[in-house]
Amino acid sequence: MSKLLILYHSRTGGSRQMAEAAFAAAKDETPTTLLKAEDAAPDALLAADGYLFCAPENLAALSGAMKEMFDRCYYPLLGRIEGRPYAQMICAGSDGANAARQLARIATGWRLKEVQPPLIVNTDAQTPEAILAEKTLSANDLAPCRGLGQALAAGLAMGAF
Repeated sequence: MSKLLILYHSRTGGSRQMAEAAFAAAKDETPTTLLKAEDAAPDALLAADGYLFCAPENLAALSGAMKEMFDRCYYPLLGRIEGRPYAQMICAGSDGANAARQLARIATGWRLKEVQPPLIVNTDAQTPEAILAEKTLSANDLAPCRGLGQALAAGLAMGAF
C-alpha cells in the first residue's frame, strides 16, 4: 500500500494546523505519517511513496527549518526518489509565492512530480505583533488543506500518480 509523508515546519502554528488538517483527511485514504521537518531524516522520505510539504514563508522565503531539512536530505536522496508525487502548502502573511517557488525548485532537483499547484493560505499578518503571534486558522482556511491531503492520499492509494 502506498505511503504518504506530510512534512511540516511551523513557528507560530499556522503551518502546523494546515499539516494536521491534511493529515486528518489523508490517513483515512492511505497510510500517512505526519513529521516535523526537524525530525525528518532521509530514511523517512525514502520510505514514503509521495510527499506533502508544508511550511511558512518567512521574510519572503521558505522557512529556514524546512530549508535545513532539504539541505540535510537532498544529496542522500538524489537519484533515489525520482518521479514520486508531491504537493505543497505555504502559510504566508502576505504572498507566499516565493517560498512556493523555492520549494518547487528543490523538488525539481529531486525530479519529483508536482501533482497540485501550491496551496497558499494568507493570514494577512503585517505588523510585528501579528507576524509573531500564535496563529489560529479558520475552518475556511483549513478546508482546502483537508481536501489536498485527502486527494493526494487517494491518488496514491489508487495508483493515479
